[in-house]
Amino acid sequence: MEQQSLFVRALKHPDSRDEAFSSLVSEYKERLYWHIRKIVIDHDDANDVVQNTFVKIHLNIESFKENSSLYTWMYRIATNESLNFIKTKASKMGLKNQEWIESLAEGLLADSYFNGEEADLLLQKQVAKLPEKQRIVFNMRYFDKMNYESISEILETSVGALKSSYHHAVKKIKIQLSNEI
Repeated sequence: MEQQSLFVRALKHPDSRDEAFSSLVSEYKERLYWHIRKIVIDHDDANDVVQNTFVKIHLNIESFKENSSLYTWMYRIATNESLNFIKTKASKMGLKNQEWIESLAEGLLADSYFNGEEADLLLQKQVAKLPEKQRIVFNMRYFDKMNYESISEILETSVGALKSSYHHAVKKIKIQLSNEI
């Protein structure tokens, strides 16, 4: 935690801010990209949300209180930016959030940035059909290998509620996959 405090001080200090922020982007861009990509699905949209996330981090670093880890704080911003992006994009298209996400999942195979196999595609399609909360919890737990305590900090939800969401998500995916196969 002491190393984080030094890094946060560097981010907040005018003389070291730019260099520290470049280091921050280098260190976390890929991890945040993949977290965001699992929420918004499309590569180009994920890149846009990553940019928005880092802009928001840069603008709000002064308000970071160090009650949580820097990564948890950034992850929360990335998650919120992703959800806001989905709401905006879906409403512009006259769709519900869930309908828009499912339509994107259907186009994954045509996405030149999707390098998964057929099993990955099937799983991604089923994950996209989950309700928003379950989808996010499933992605964070299954793909990002996060523990419930970290997810709880990011989503500001109890561990018990997260375990329930994850359990229901897994159950739904199993049922959906058994119907597909």
